[in-house]
Amino acid sequence: MIKNSIVILFLTSCLIACKTTVHDVSIAPEGYSNNTTLKIAYTTGALKLIETDFPVPEEIKEYKDVIYKTTDSLDLKLDIYHSKDIKADAPLLIFVHGGAWKKGNKHDYLVYLISYAKKRYITATVQYRLTDIAKYPAQLYDVEDAVRWLKSNAGEYHIDRNKVAMIGGSAGGHLVMMSAYTNTPEDVDENGVSADVQAVVNFYGPSNLTDETAINASSVQYLIGKTYDEAPELYKNASPLFSISKNVPPTLTFQGTLDELVPYRQSDILHKTLKKNGAVSDYHKLEGWPHTMDASKKVNAYCQYYMDAFFEKNIPKL
Repeated sequence: MIKNSIVILFLTSCLIACKTTVHDVSIAPEGYSNNTTLKIAYTTGALKLIETDFPVPEEIKEYKDVIYKTTDSLDLKLDIYHSKDIKADAPLLIFVHGGAWKKGNKHDYLVYLISYAKKRYITATVQYRLTDIAKYPAQLYDVEDAVRWLKSNAGEYHIDRNKVAMIGGSAGGHLVMMSAYTNTPEDVDENGVSADVQAVVNFYGPSNLTDETAINASSVQYLIGKTYDEAPELYKNASPLFSISKNVPPTLTFQGTLDELVPYRQSDILHKTLKKNGAVSDYHKLEGWPHTMDASKKVNAYCQYYMDAFFEKNIPKL
């Protein structure tokens, strides 16, 4: 009897293991009941995380620390990746890192940069001035200038300048939305180049800096350089939500319900406002996941699955 019970227990554990390790990436992975259980899963190793630092594969060409702009005696740099055997021009994916506008590194998105370079896209990641160097809108200007630089140098890197998407997380999500929502093909620089793009992917980025949570956040106050009471219009003008029209690029948003930094209601309202204005919005709200949830292997695979479809629809490869 005991022997049979052990066998049954063993088979049951195998079934549970199979259930937890085999996951359909098109289905949102099961989240956690609260942030405490999430932290326990992380501490015990039950929550599997993506690699964030690894050698660039042999088949991928890397252009490291290319200077795209010099300002305030600072050289701003970007990195570019593509398959070494690429021949025809391909769509460009520009990644903008997070870090509350005060920290973070363009290297942070290496897993996406390499993954999408392998998928035959041109990928780039951008440095911008942090808030200890300059206040908003310096960060926005840097991102816009990076887009223009990449378009102006498209021929050197196999870039199709008519098929560009921007992807950002947290503070980076805020910046890519601001850039994408406020630049049109008609807004050109002295060289006739616009910072407009054809698609946006927003990972848990704040869309409304006039929200109560945002105006009380020290990172937002430091970004703007003034309190909300001192400069409410600056907060409003720095909010992507108030630049939405039917003409903004299609937006794909990922947001977790356990996010303690950017409340999910911000993404709820963003999605509703985009739809109300006739813009294209694809919204994935993941139950039981926190800020930076795509550091999870399962969440990352889920996000890439829907990013793949989003890019193929809006900036298709030849």
